[in-house]
Amino acid sequence: MLGDARVASQMADALLRRGIYVIGFSFPVVPRDRARIRVQLSAAHTTEHVNRAVDAFIEVGRELNNRADPRHPFL
Repeated sequence: MLGDARVASQMADALLRRGIYVIGFSFPVVPRDRARIRVQLSAAHTTEHVNRAVDAFIEVGRELNNRADPRHPFL
């Protein structure tokens, strides 16, 4: 949960530049100030794929200097 729609959009764009396809959702799809990133996994994803995605989330989160909603921390 990121909260800020702008941050969710920036994060999704930055992850895509790293080859990680995710979708940022914000109002009206989710409640206002509850923007988030949607990730979908399948059985075809390997452990290496998942680890690469997690590493990219950490890297992008740090680059954006994002402080996640304390009720839903991701870093």
